[in-house]
Amino acid sequence: QVQLVESGGGLVQTGGSLRLSCAASGFTFNSYPMGWFRQAPGKEREFVAALSESGVMTYYADSVKGRFTISRDNGKNTVYLQMNTLKPEDTAVYYCARKVSTGYTKTGSYDYWGQGTQVTVSS
Repeated sequence: QVQLVESGGGLVQTGGSLRLSCAASGFTFNSYPMGWFRQAPGKEREFVAALSESGVMTYYADSVKGRFTISRDNGKNTVYLQMNTLKPEDTAVYYCARKVSTGYTKTGSYDYWGQGTQVTVSS
């Protein structure tokens, strides 16, 4: 069965850093682009970052560009999100997902989602 398990979330101060991990299993990991989304309280789930099967092509929301870096290790079946210079507005539950159709920024382009990991940035 397909499984995605996020980890690495926590509580940090403004300006701090966190590295999220998403461990994948149950499918041929290197055949799929992967993405990160987040959902803050009372808000819609929004696109954060995504990357191609090889990791060569990356895509970022304007709000995180220059601060976050998405990467993957196909040998470990893991996708990462390095988050630097964190801001209170980054506070959200972060989800990784498997991409299966066109449109990197659309939630409908992804078919499997992890359980999420909480990121809280204090001011």
